Amino acid sequence: MKSVIIAATQNKNKIREIEAITSQFGMSIISRDEAGIAKVEIEEDGETFEENSCKKAYEIMKMCGKTTIADDSGLEVDCLDGAPGVYSARFAGCDGDDEANNRKLIGLIKDVPYEERTGRFVSVITMVFPDGETISVRGEVEGHIVLERKGSNGFGYDPLFVPLGYDKTFGELEAEVKNKISHRANALEILKKRLQQREEL
Repeated sequence: MKSVIIAATQNKNKIREIEAITSQFGMSIISRDEAGIAKVEIEEDGETFEENSCKKAYEIMKMCGKTTIADDSGLEVDCLDGAPGVYSARFAGCDGDDEANNRKLIGLIKDVPYEERTGRFVSVITMVFPDGETISVRGEVEGHIVLERKGSNGFGYDPLFVPLGYDKTFGELEAEVKNKISHRANALEILKKRLQQREEL
């Protein structure tokens, strides 16, 4: 029987990616709506992915009293000193406008040589239990940023990000491939090990 975890995020794309991975670990993810949790906006005012991820998970756990999982993720571009970072989803000003965010990023790095357009996707996943116990893990995937959107899979900056060792963007890779190598997959793999250690105590 699968254990049911509440997703603090309301991003359906993230939930789908997390579910694709956690289902392998015997964990079923349900959204806040499915859990009957009130529609509230949790301000992501942290300066790090860790701060935002922990805040989202803890606040939703307090509301529902059930184990909750939260993901805070984004793209760090080296030639932009780590931007957009925690502001990835609202880089161009409007939260969740992928087109505008991609356009702004391309405009900022269009004169930078490909070899210097390095960066990484970061995912910090936090699981908070009803007793307050917290597990927070970080996953990353390194790569390069291209100046032309390629592929229609994924979301966010996926069409601009080519992971190291590949010649396709996340937007071009099949979901099965991305879900094995992504920052989120790496974070969830670490989470799996932490949960296994927890059961052994």
